[in-house]
Amino acid sequence: MPHFLRHGLLICILLLSPVALAGTVLENALWRVELDPATLAIRVTPSGQPTIQASSGVAVRAVSQLAHSDQQADWQWDDGAFLVSATLEQRDLALSIRAREPGEIPILQQPASALGKGFMWPLAEGHYVPADNVVWKTFLLEQGDLNTTQDLSLPLWGVDHGTFTLNWLLTNPYNNRLRWQQDRALSLAHEFTSLDPGAPMTLRLHLGDGDPLAGAKRYRQWLVEQGRYEPLADKLRQTPEAQKLLGASHVYLWGNDLLALEDVRDWPLLLKRLRGHELNGLLDKESAKVLAQTTALSRYEQAVLLRGLNAAINKKARQSWQVAEPDMTRLAARYGKLRGELAVDFAGALSENPSAWGNPVIQSLSNAGLPRVLLTLGEGWEGGLWHPEAIRAGVDAGFLMAPYDSYETALSATENPDWTTAHLGGNAYRDCAIVLKGGKLKTGFQQSGHYTDPRCVRPLLEARVQAVQAKAGFNAWFLDAYATSMVFDSYRDSAPMTQAQNAEGNIDASRWINTALKLPTGSEDGNAITAQSILFAHGMQTPVMGWGDHAMTKDKQSPYYVGNWFPPEQPAVFFKPVPLKEPFRTLYFEPSMRLPLYQAVFHGSVITTHHWLFDSLKLSNVQVENELTQLLYNVPPLYHLSAATLKQRLPLIHRQDAFFRPLHQRLATQELTGFRWLTADRLVQETTFADGTRLVANFSSEEKAGYAARSVTALLKGEKAEVYQVK
Repeated sequence: MPHFLRHGLLICILLLSPVALAGTVLENALWRVELDPATLAIRVTPSGQPTIQASSGVAVRAVSQLAHSDQQADWQWDDGAFLVSATLEQRDLALSIRAREPGEIPILQQPASALGKGFMWPLAEGHYVPADNVVWKTFLLEQGDLNTTQDLSLPLWGVDHGTFTLNWLLTNPYNNRLRWQQDRALSLAHEFTSLDPGAPMTLRLHLGDGDPLAGAKRYRQWLVEQGRYEPLADKLRQTPEAQKLLGASHVYLWGNDLLALEDVRDWPLLLKRLRGHELNGLLDKESAKVLAQTTALSRYEQAVLLRGLNAAINKKARQSWQVAEPDMTRLAARYGKLRGELAVDFAGALSENPSAWGNPVIQSLSNAGLPRVLLTLGEGWEGGLWHPEAIRAGVDAGFLMAPYDSYETALSATENPDWTTAHLGGNAYRDCAIVLKGGKLKTGFQQSGHYTDPRCVRPLLEARVQAVQAKAGFNAWFLDAYATSMVFDSYRDSAPMTQAQNAEGNIDASRWINTALKLPTGSEDGNAITAQSILFAHGMQTPVMGWGDHAMTKDKQSPYYVGNWFPPEQPAVFFKPVPLKEPFRTLYFEPSMRLPLYQAVFHGSVITTHHWLFDSLKLSNVQVENELTQLLYNVPPLYHLSAATLKQRLPLIHRQDAFFRPLHQRLATQELTGFRWLTADRLVQETTFADGTRLVANFSSEEKAGYAARSVTALLKGEKAEVYQVK
């Protein structure tokens, strides 16, 4: 008999054997789990409750070597190509699959019937989605394939059956693919890679009580059990300066170039000197045109020329280090040296004291009566190198002063010179690039440069962070993208890297800045697998959304257009208030469908807030919902500030600071232990923290359940209730 016929006959025999067809039952006092070893179909029956088909199973496989007891079952698929194990551990069904060879296999097919009343979904902070919600169904279908590292903030989801919940925890979050189907079924597949073929796919089905946070709480417990949960209190001991994060408002400051309009003492003399200076040749067309005119400049023309002059000065500074291989010490020193040269070249035209040049906002904030602020320079570390005195003033005022910094993308020498943080030199561009399975280099952010292996760029990171910090005096740091959990497999022959190793590389970089340099370090998003070691994250409370949406990002006539990146000292994309269009308003801000899943895991470990694209004041039609949810979850606000907006925005910052700061100083290190809806319409919500503090938000425009309209009430043990109403 030909080999292929013998093999096919064997499979048929196995598929039809009683061993393969018989259901395998695992059971304890809490629940009964029925498994089909051939398809991994799973039926669960909690004690005294109806049976739920948790997974309808995947393609039939040949089963052999089946062995099981009341608590465990083990078997093989396809002549040992896969080893499968299922173990009942109290409220957890732990599953493990090992593969002999690389390849992707389907694992779960959760049918629509499993959704029950609704499902808990960790998109950013988290959502409770009613099973029949059409807006969410359409949105999830449009998402297509989702990974469980970057696309979800936590590698889990849950379904609500009233008195109990079923929660899937993907304890191996890497190389997974989720996909929602038209009939509301949800599939899960996992790829075993050639980089680490022995790594098992592991996941758990957790039987929770009726608490919608049950899955998140179990995941937190699992992280603790694995030694992968880092309490904020421990981080504060390692990095004492991070105490200043407790109660701090988060601010991005813009307009950090060398010169401000107030620094010009004599415009005619400035024009005369500039016409004969080498900087003239570095001006853009618009400012060069202003410089060429013979009439006195209007205020607008002065602003245009100064904007162009600052850009030319930046170009001049960058010429010294945007070379084949940047010398980080030279980079850090060049800005102060050039400032001194320009003070001589333009003596009399500019104010005499270059240490006082530039944006006065830091000094104004220092005198504004805000004791706790994390202030990040939006354009990067150049502003600190131009103005170390301003950084020192902020530090002396008790602020945390940080630069935006980035190592996730390495640009070539000819690409965007203004994206200074991504210019890491030719070696990083070539030799640190992620190599895809087919040998192609992975294109970087916005189709520029290459995404990088964090282990490879680490020496550059260490050299630049130390050099810049020594000159500028920053006492905190922000690493773009490293906590987004955007991780890659890299197939570079000399330095292969798994997604797990990518995550560890990102974590190690943040940990080094926190512990070796004692600089409190944060990053973008704060997704679960890269949340270790960071102290704060921007992007969890309000994430990036509408990316590529035509009305929001391209149609300048649309009321929803978020704005462009101009002017540099106050980019409209950050400062222009706009309404948020549907369906994003409903998806992200409908209060009855929001759920603090992420905070149930990481409150007391990572301090999160909004993404810089959507600060506390950006979205005009959800500002009430935004502020109330932020206060209910006890996470800080985030604001953009510029010289022109400080006076208008400072009263708003002050008002919330007075309520938020003392609460956050008390609760930042506390676990979020509970969440409840207090009214049938779910517009009155309560969070509870480990010390017993309760926060109650009423999202309604009228009083409900004894709580004032559009308010948050803080109920602290032994203290009088405090009420904050959104205006």
